[in-house]
Amino acid sequence: MGDLTHSLPQPLTPAGRDGLAAILARPERAVIALDFDGTLAPIVPDPEQARAHPGAVPALAALAPKVLSVAIVTGRPAGVAVRHGGFAGVPGLEHLVVLGHYGAERWDAVTATVRAGEPHPGVAAVRAELPGFLDSIGAWHGTWIEEKGRAVAVHTRRARDPEAAFEALRGPLGELAARHGLIVEPGRLVLELRPPGVDKGVALVEYVREVGAASVLYAGDDLGDLPAFAAVDKLRADEGVPGLLVCSGSEEVPELAGRADLTLPGPPAVVTLLTALSQTLP
Repeated sequence: MGDLTHSLPQPLTPAGRDGLAAILARPERAVIALDFDGTLAPIVPDPEQARAHPGAVPALAALAPKVLSVAIVTGRPAGVAVRHGGFAGVPGLEHLVVLGHYGAERWDAVTATVRAGEPHPGVAAVRAELPGFLDSIGAWHGTWIEEKGRAVAVHTRRARDPEAAFEALRGPLGELAARHGLIVEPGRLVLELRPPGVDKGVALVEYVREVGAASVLYAGDDLGDLPAFAAVDKLRADEGVPGLLVCSGSEEVPELAGRADLTLPGPPAVVTLLTALSQTLP
């Protein structure tokens, strides 16, 4: 181990300190898993304009060769996350994995291809119905639809009262989703309609087991990351896999911060953590 351990932010919980210690002791058995938006990329009004923090790719490229695996776990399509992150063809990231659409899609850097199963038919039905539905309930002004391939999302960040619009839409969108066999996943002023039984927790546990990890770090920023937090808790309790839970920012999603072992003030601080970790490991 290098001599820079002191520069690493220290987790506030015993479980988090155990997780960090396990990563440092056996990095070759550690999985570093990270959300994209709000964790590696700043939140912006238009998700299509989101890009990874300038230091994210260099930090990951320095860290990846020293650990078992680095995985990006995101609700975005895998290919979109790769493009917006700038992850393709980067020396050091030859074995990066992107688990897109909550694990329904997978991009492997080694093959530069995306693998995916058949999409849920309810998504296409909701996609067709949603514009008229929003108009019929008087919610079109200030809201907008994001096409996510295997899901569709309604954003309220541009509305006159974003929080009020968000709360007003939760019930009606829940009913619309249920009619088509979907669920609604709330996030930061966004409501995503997607298939049930797919979340970041399921994707993370399956991947950790697949690669045989002995420890895991997971960093996220939104309500959609709560299942991944719960999955790490379960891995700790049921399988003896130490884990470190990192919350990127805390103002908009206090529920996540309350579950975290370590809270950092957004993507720049996450990049600093990844850099410090890479410098600490041999």
